[in-house]
Amino acid sequence: MTIRNRLTLLFTAIVSGLLLVFCATIYLVAERHRENEFRERLHAEALTSAELLFGPDTMGRQLYKLLDKNHMTVLNDEEIIIYNHRNQIVFESGTDYLTVSKEQLDEVRLHNSLYWRVGPREVAGVRYYDRYHRLVVLASGVDKYGVSKQRNLAGLLTVGWLLATAVVFGAGRVYAGRALQPIRRIIDRIDTITASQLDQRLKEGPNPDELTQLAHRFNRMLDRLEDAFQQQRTFVSHASHELRTPLTAITGQLEVSLLADDDLTELRTTIASVLEDVRDLNQLTNGLLALANVSLDEKAVVTGPVALDELTEQVREELLRLRPGYSVQVVTEPAASGADGFRVTGNEPLLRTALFNLMENGGKFSPSHEVNVQLTADRHMIQLTVQNQGTPIDPSELPDIFKPFRRGTNGRAVPGHGIGLSLTQRIIQLHRGRITVESNAVRGTTFQLMLPRA
Repeated sequence: MTIRNRLTLLFTAIVSGLLLVFCATIYLVAERHRENEFRERLHAEALTSAELLFGPDTMGRQLYKLLDKNHMTVLNDEEIIIYNHRNQIVFESGTDYLTVSKEQLDEVRLHNSLYWRVGPREVAGVRYYDRYHRLVVLASGVDKYGVSKQRNLAGLLTVGWLLATAVVFGAGRVYAGRALQPIRRIIDRIDTITASQLDQRLKEGPNPDELTQLAHRFNRMLDRLEDAFQQQRTFVSHASHELRTPLTAITGQLEVSLLADDDLTELRTTIASVLEDVRDLNQLTNGLLALANVSLDEKAVVTGPVALDELTEQVREELLRLRPGYSVQVVTEPAASGADGFRVTGNEPLLRTALFNLMENGGKFSPSHEVNVQLTADRHMIQLTVQNQGTPIDPSELPDIFKPFRRGTNGRAVPGHGIGLSLTQRIIQLHRGRITVESNAVRGTTFQLMLPRA
């Protein structure tokens, strides 16, 4: 069932239910009023009959019956029965519409009056006492006129309720259609957006309502998707180029080696060059795999407590073992009071890779291969600063320094593929942190890494 139909039915059900309660209330109030009015008439008729037959100014019973017979009274199918204190009938109008039990007579005497119904007939009993008589007078009749009015009122209310329900249903359907028309336009617009047409956007209305917010959020999602598709295309293009370069070099060197005339020295030189290209290709492939892995769902990353100060020292020792000519100085400031050292919640292998990339880049791009690392912490964040005195990065290139395969002009002469910083940034983002870079001729290049404390 569509939202339009559901809204229409819900709106109709609510309004129809309220109208039904309103109509039922009107009918019940009218019925209560009719019943009270007829009861008062019966009560008055009973007292009048007792006064005329047994009061000070009496009327002959035959004359009273004659009046009753010729419909001189105002009640339909009226019957008057009068009982004495022995429960004997002392007067009856003669129609025999009613049978009364002793318990009902006692009830009238106890409460002075009593009202009940026998089918369509309504009965009112009253006690009439004077100096000479102790009587129970019962007056009964059928309120044909009042019941007829109630029946007409019920029919009128029913027809009105049905017509109002039909009108509400039609109005609700029109209103729901108009209210959902912007959603229909959004759906039609979404149907035209494909992978090759991600530049299209939904129209955002001038009013800050929910539909405008939905269109705004959807457009922002399209911006992210378009950016992701663009990055994917760029990534594939650069990856293909980077992979093709060492493969072409390896192919060329192997073809040259086939032409060598048993010159072992030349063959060894060629094999050594091919081995270097293979290592470079292996490093590039590992970087691409690592970058692809950290781009997956972050829920798949297993995390735990990691002591960042200890990990920094381990990475320093590993880098010095692999690059004996590098110099890495680590300065650790005391943590803030109440803080649990430099402990973070994260994935240790990924954080190790990020720290290694930052330290290796610092030494690689520094003429003296010197890197200064500073570790500080407050009650909420841990800051790791990696600084070197290499050639500064051009300010126009800083916004793109963390994009895959992007390298600054200051690193053209340094071997690399432009993957390390992109991988590092993604790792830091997975750990709810951030990384920034500053570069100038005075302080060199400084990377600041911020991670939330465990």
